[in-house]
Amino acid sequence: MAESKELLHDQYANILRAYLEEQSEQGLYYAQQFSKRVLEEQISPEEVVSLHLEVLEEFFPELPKGAHESFELLLEVMMGYGLAYREHQSLRDKTKELEAEINVAANMQQTFLPDEIPHVNGLDVGVLSVPASKMSGDYYHFVKDDHDCVGLAIADIIGKGIPAALCMSMIKYTMDSYPEQRLQPGALLENVNRVVEQNIASNMFITMMYGSYDSRSHQFNYAGAGHEPGFYYKAAEDTFEELHAKGIVLGIKRNTNYKEYQLTVDPGDFVVLLSDGVTECRTDDGFIEREAITRLIRTYQHLPAQEIVNHVFYELERAQGFQLRDDFTLIILRRNV
Repeated sequence: MAESKELLHDQYANILRAYLEEQSEQGLYYAQQFSKRVLEEQISPEEVVSLHLEVLEEFFPELPKGAHESFELLLEVMMGYGLAYREHQSLRDKTKELEAEINVAANMQQTFLPDEIPHVNGLDVGVLSVPASKMSGDYYHFVKDDHDCVGLAIADIIGKGIPAALCMSMIKYTMDSYPEQRLQPGALLENVNRVVEQNIASNMFITMMYGSYDSRSHQFNYAGAGHEPGFYYKAAEDTFEELHAKGIVLGIKRNTNYKEYQLTVDPGDFVVLLSDGVTECRTDDGFIEREAITRLIRTYQHLPAQEIVNHVFYELERAQGFQLRDDFTLIILRRNV
């Protein structure tokens, strides 16, 4: 250690002497290189100031008293700076560690979402889910049975970050563990609710809507647990209706019954499921009304379902200055004409 300090002393003395004699750009370059070495060897700022004063006293033994005392003051200043700098470095290291954990959780979240949309004869499906940040509080799920019936869920976890990712995993595996009931919306929500109530913190809640589409009868059965109402478009009347499904949010009360609702989906009709990041889109002028969402959908309803959700997302993202303020999830199920 003593040898290393001696080498640093000699190196700095040479750099300072050369600069005082020539005052060249090259001298400044050498100083910058020296600072990199100082950082690598974790030498504190006050030690650098002390080194400078030591070398300066060697060059100028008759250094004025005031100049010497001014360096003593600078040394005290740099000691405080050094402490703050080390605290900053420690905080930055912890932040990097947290970011790495969040990246792992975000990647884990992606594995919970469907790899692909199930293909069902006579049904056009579009879905888009975009997080406002790395971690999303939105979740969606598709499953198809042997009779070409499709079940779908959309959920919003009140909370974000790693706890939301853990809740998301719990929802997915709970739903997957009830294959014989997965297309019965009310029963599925009751099962999920019991698991959620037992396993999540009292300050966390989950809203969900689950529906099943029977491609043989063209019936859409659904139930909701406090989730944002969707829309139902009736092609024959060219009208949108709100898709309400009353039910308490998941995790509040263990033994809860969820009422099922039923729609007959005629050719050209479609069901819209969404998260509140769609209907509560915020711009500088305030919230976008629900009617604005249906107007957007109507504008692009001549396109395939996937293109509709893509266009709606783009328009709402643009309205927010291309900066999402909440997670966005939009699903459209349309019966082909």
